[in-house]
Amino acid sequence: MTQQLPQVPSTEPELAGVRNFRDVGGLPTADGRRVRHGRLFRSGHLAHATAKDASFLGGLGLHTIFDFRNDADRRLDGLDVELPGVRNVSIPLSDPADGSEFWHMVRDGDIAQLRSILGDGKGTNRMIASYRSIIRDRTAEHSRVLHALAEDSVPALMHCAAGKDRAGLSIAVSLLAVGVERDAIEADYLKSNDTHRRYKVRRSDTSAQGMSAEVMELLNPLFGAHAEYLAAAFATIDETWGSTERYFSEGLGLTPETRERLRDRLLDEA
Repeated sequence: MTQQLPQVPSTEPELAGVRNFRDVGGLPTADGRRVRHGRLFRSGHLAHATAKDASFLGGLGLHTIFDFRNDADRRLDGLDVELPGVRNVSIPLSDPADGSEFWHMVRDGDIAQLRSILGDGKGTNRMIASYRSIIRDRTAEHSRVLHALAEDSVPALMHCAAGKDRAGLSIAVSLLAVGVERDAIEADYLKSNDTHRRYKVRRSDTSAQGMSAEVMELLNPLFGAHAEYLAAAFATIDETWGSTERYFSEGLGLTPETRERLRDRLLDEA
């Protein structure tokens, strides 16, 4: 008879109406410390959270939810569910596939139209350009997030629509600021490709033709997490500021004291 193993509760619950949720606790820093569990979470939007999802999220002790979606996202998906006692901060960031006309094409375009806007590497190039732009042009927003985390905003949850790009970059910047190695940040980033985490592709044509393998391949640059995107963001930091340290001090205006408070807020004790 096969022995039944005891059921161990998952530390990463699969929420019914919230995609891509996870705690980034446990990631290692260059100086041997680790991100503390229960301090920094990431996910897709909370607009479709079930009552059970909301109960779980409400039990995390969250101080602040950072929502990086824009108005177009909220019109498409709806407003987040409200969690009692949790502060909601809206900091819209550029959508890597921004533009209502573009998204209309993604949802409603036929295969020829999708090939025209996404084929021959166009989808990948669009995403890389957007990641570079967010790092280069959204320093005020990322500075605001890090200063808030250093002051009083943890435990915190960061999300956008899919929890992959805008939230992924904001999480990456936060982790860099406390000394997490780039390869560890990349490993967490790529978890967004897990089947149960991926954003569900919405297409008006849900037939076999409308959701064909070629269509999914064309859309993959938009809905998948790719290491080259994050690498482009890191390269932009190095090319623009010369080093990670100068990025934080000159680009984001973080003092050594603020960086130390961030480490105290987010990391295990040394």
